Amino acid sequence: MTLAIIVHGGAKTISEDKVAANKAGCLAAVEAGWAVLTKGGTAAEAVEAAIRVLEADQTFNASLGATLNSEGEVELDAAIMEGATLGWGAVAAVQGVRHPISVARKIMDEKPRFLVARSAERFAAENGLEMCKKEDLIADEQWHEWKEEQEVLDRPNTVGCVALDANGILAAGTSTGGTTGQLAGRVGDSAVIGSGLYADGKLGACSTTGDGESIIPVVLAKTAIDFLGGDRHPDEAAQMAIDTLKSKVTGEAGCILLDHQGRVGWAYNSSHMACGYMTTELDKPAVFTKKEASALSH
Repeated sequence: MTLAIIVHGGAKTISEDKVAANKAGCLAAVEAGWAVLTKGGTAAEAVEAAIRVLEADQTFNASLGATLNSEGEVELDAAIMEGATLGWGAVAAVQGVRHPISVARKIMDEKPRFLVARSAERFAAENGLEMCKKEDLIADEQWHEWKEEQEVLDRPNTVGCVALDANGILAAGTSTGGTTGQLAGRVGDSAVIGSGLYADGKLGACSTTGDGESIIPVVLAKTAIDFLGGDRHPDEAAQMAIDTLKSKVTGEAGCILLDHQGRVGWAYNSSHMACGYMTTELDKPAVFTKKEASALSH
């Protein structure tokens, strides 16, 4: 029985003083998801658990700590997909929702749909999911950057997770606050099936991060999954997907991948990418902010 989980805290620039926080956040997320998997939980439950940890951590751009839009407000997008049934759920441009990944999961379990703005918020409230004042999700650092129109050097980015459970089922999830100063109502790739995430029961699952306007036209997550064909290692498939993006559009992106065997892969073309993973072959979780330090077995 192979179990595996991989998380990302975004393809971005990570300043030296944020390295420890990024590693700690990814480690906590991996541990939360791993605890679910080792107790016999589903891949979707593990993905939700891991992403909820990242959504509650101001280090990352998802829920608390999300970037502010042109109106100085937090608007959130999230989606989840399960590979065996191709079930999925997605929300976008939601406010006052503490854990958008949980709303996406509830939608997937009830009836796959993509709900936006007030409709998604109403669904969350009616289903007893955690709501809050929309102002409660504004972190001090993001507020000061927005108010003073500071250039954002250490820009937070999307979070995501992919997991493989004891039944061999794969799931992927992604959650984001979008981009700094984005137009109100702008939706990037994170909630778009095929671009921000994809799960295929026979091949693998993927979550992406980066510039949504670059990720969407190359359908990055599905592109990465397709490269897994022919038993290609996920690390190579991830790099091929990023190379494809670079050859077709301008923009930064990253992706994390698991195949149906539980092998791990990740790649990015930004300066850093926060990442962590755990599999049954490892003694303890591995966390990184740059790829060079990683030694994946092929």
